[in-house]
Amino acid sequence: MTSPSQPICGSPPIHDAAAPSFQCVIPIRWSDQDVNGHVNNARVVTLMEEARIRWLNEHAVVEGVENFTAPKVIASLNVEYLKPIVHGLELTVEMAISRIGFRSFTISYTASQGSHTVFQGSTVVVPFDSNAGKARLLAPSETNYLNKYLTSPHMDDRS
Repeated sequence: MTSPSQPICGSPPIHDAAAPSFQCVIPIRWSDQDVNGHVNNARVVTLMEEARIRWLNEHAVVEGVENFTAPKVIASLNVEYLKPIVHGLELTVEMAISRIGFRSFTISYTASQGSHTVFQGSTVVVPFDSNAGKARLLAPSETNYLNKYLTSPHMDDRS
């Protein structure tokens, strides 16, 4: 079993080579459970955050894109809980980009334990300029990196 401080992450496509995704195996901690014996719904959001940080703040840097370590805010969060997540089994979080705008992008998540999809979700991520106190434009290096994981050839002109 993987220790909590050592998630296993990588970028091979999982389902379809035409739609690459980034996957991260996140160990479930004992403390993630609630009194019902499954992972608390609020902890799922934290697990999504951990996977997203591994992808953008670590993997992207290894790929030469350091801009994602700068502040980002989540403008929208959606989670559809499909099955209980239990302690003792690894959680595999698969992420891809479903939309790229000028000042934001959307990450789609699919998480599984064993052969079961346990949740699906999405976050709208906004790179943030702390000095200006507002969203900043995505840098070309960021857009190029995100395009590698884009599930459909769609860029839009909204935020």
